Amino acid sequence: MDILVLGGGQFVGRHIVEAALANGHRVATFNRGRTGSQLFPEVERILGDRTGDLSALENRRFDAVIDVSGYVPRFVRNSAQLLRDRSDFYLFISTISVYAPGTDAPDEDSPVGTLEDETVEEVTGATYGPLKALCEQEVRAAFGERCAVVRPGLVAGPFDPTDRFTYWPHRVDLGGEVLAPGRPGGRFQYVDVRDLAAFALHLVEKQHDGTFNAVRPPELWGDLLEAARLASGAEARFIWADEAFLAEQGVRPWVDLPMWIPEGPDAGLTRVSSARALAAGMPVRPLGETVLDTLNWDRSRGAEEFRWALSPEREREVLDAWTARHG
Repeated sequence: MDILVLGGGQFVGRHIVEAALANGHRVATFNRGRTGSQLFPEVERILGDRTGDLSALENRRFDAVIDVSGYVPRFVRNSAQLLRDRSDFYLFISTISVYAPGTDAPDEDSPVGTLEDETVEEVTGATYGPLKALCEQEVRAAFGERCAVVRPGLVAGPFDPTDRFTYWPHRVDLGGEVLAPGRPGGRFQYVDVRDLAAFALHLVEKQHDGTFNAVRPPELWGDLLEAARLASGAEARFIWADEAFLAEQGVRPWVDLPMWIPEGPDAGLTRVSSARALAAGMPVRPLGETVLDTLNWDRSRGAEEFRWALSPEREREVLDAWTARHG
């Protein structure tokens, strides 16, 4: 197949391009050429900016388009409308953040969030999900049943620029007392980027239309940290601090302790249904494999500070406060 990837220079796009090449497809990418230009010399690079000039795509024909870089409805509309007669199929990478706040255990038919002003184009924590939902509508309007929408949860694995999943194997690898959220039986969800890429490619190859939550079934926090300890061989001791204490200490869910979502309005995002994606063929590799591969990549890059998570000094303060109270 001739596959066009809109984006393709970073994390998810990089793995999709790699999977497509491994399956023998011909791949072209359309982006500004600012990241990943040294990757995949066999890939055709079409330079352009989807926020402006799309003329480089006007005289081209593709079997399928995979859109990993659409965040603003107007720009997604422009690319989808241009390509609807130039491609047989369009796959859009969306997010489980589209679901309306407070939705418990959402499946693909659950209500999505909305914007009071749908002309807003600034992507913030509040607008990100609703804007992605509007992007989905633009793809469906252009391609009808010739499209698929994939809604990943948190994406984990090598080359992740966000450091969210990576924080945990990295932190356990450092050893010592590790501040852990809630309890070992608490749940979280994610998807390995390589499973996401393989699933997206599978849908494209089969031209399988529909909407799919690309998350694996819930995992336990205790299993994640034990997998990290096993992978690293570190002497780490997990200090499980309850949610009330963490709130009292000003420890922010998701930001200070990445991936952690406490009980409350957002807890439904730890119980997202993956049944439809699994039935459609989404692979699920073992948690330990994702942890080990992420750790090995993290070690190879030599990162010292993460943009997410507590600093070592702040983590120590919270741990000392816990010890002072509980001994």
